[in-house]
Amino acid sequence: MESDVRLEGVTKRFGKVTAVDGLGLEVSRGEFVSVIGPSGCGKTTMMRLIAGLDQPDAGQIWIRGERMEGVPPYERNIGLVFQSFALFPHLDVMANVEFGLRMRGESAQHREEKAMRALRAIGMENLARRRIEQLSGGQKQRVALARALVVEPSLILLDEPLGSLDAKLRIEMQSELKSLQRQMGITFIHVSHNQGEALVMADRIAVMNAGRFEQVATPTEIYKEPRTRFVAEFVGRNNIFEGEVAESRNGIVRVQTRHGVFAIEARGRVPAERQRLIFVVRADSMRPVDAGGPRTENVVSGVIKGLEYAGSVMLMVLDLGSDQELKVEQHESLSLGRAAPRHGATLTVTWTPADAHLLPTP
Repeated sequence: MESDVRLEGVTKRFGKVTAVDGLGLEVSRGEFVSVIGPSGCGKTTMMRLIAGLDQPDAGQIWIRGERMEGVPPYERNIGLVFQSFALFPHLDVMANVEFGLRMRGESAQHREEKAMRALRAIGMENLARRRIEQLSGGQKQRVALARALVVEPSLILLDEPLGSLDAKLRIEMQSELKSLQRQMGITFIHVSHNQGEALVMADRIAVMNAGRFEQVATPTEIYKEPRTRFVAEFVGRNNIFEGEVAESRNGIVRVQTRHGVFAIEARGRVPAERQRLIFVVRADSMRPVDAGGPRTENVVSGVIKGLEYAGSVMLMVLDLGSDQELKVEQHESLSLGRAAPRHGATLTVTWTPADAHLLPTP
C-alpha cells in the first residue's frame, strides 16, 4: 500500500535536550495512526516536524513520496486540528471554514461551495452563519475539523483534538472522527496522552517514550502483547511480575517470583533455567478464588487497599507486600452471589497460564 508519510531517522534537539530521537515511521494512505505517550515524550514535536512548523536536525520526512526538506508549512497540503480549536471568534462558522481557501486566493464562489460541502460532511450546514461564541464545545470541534478538511489535504494532523471536551462528548466525538475519516479516506495522524482514544479510533498505535517509539502495532497487539515494560505500564491496567525460570517444559514456563511460583505459556520460547523474565497479566484476567473451591496453579492473596467503580466494572487494588500492588478488574456480573469487597479484606485471585504474557528478553 502506498505511504502518505514516512519518517526516516528524524531527530530534533532543543539545546541539550533531544526531543525526538531517530524516529522511523511509515503511515499508509487512508490510515488512522495514533501516537500516544506521557507529557514531554516528544509527540507534539514530532507533529510540528511533519507539519513543517519546526525543522529536524537529522533525518528525512516524506509526504506523498516527496521529501519535505525546505518545504514550508503552507506548501505541504496538511490540515491541522488543535486542542484549543484555534478558531477566530470575530468570524462566523462559514468564514472560519473558508479562511484557508481565502489565504490561497480562491474566488468567493469557490470558497463558499467548498466550505458548505465541508460543513455538510460534518452535519453543520444549518449553522454556517452562527457566531463562534454561540457554539458548544462539540460544535467548535466540528468547525475546526471542517476548516482542516476544506483545503482537501493529503493528511490531517490532530493534536489532542478532544482534550478540552467533557467525557460524554469526547466519547461521541471519537466515534464521529473515526467514521468521518473512513468515509473520506484521508490519512489521520492523531497525537494524544489518552490511550482510550487511541484504542478506540486508531488502525495502528505508536507508543512514544523519551523521544522514541517503544512499539508500533495494532490496538489489539498493543493491549494484549506489549513489547516493553513501558508499554505494559502505560497502556491498559497490567500487573507486572519479575523472577527467575524455575522450570520450562511441555510448553509451560514456571517462574519463581517473590510472591510464589507462577506458570506461563511459553508460546514457542525456551528460556534457560534461572534466566530472569518479566511477564504481564492484565487486570481483567484476574479472577477471585472462592473459599474452599478448587485451587489452581497461579494463586496470590493481597489486602484490598483501593476500590474504584466505573459503571458496571470494578477495579480493586491489592497490597501484596514488598511494595507491590495487584490490579484486579471485574465486571459486576462476575460478582453476583459474592459478598461485596471492602477495604482491608483479604482477596485471593488466580489466572491461567494463557493469561500471562512474557515480555521479550532485552
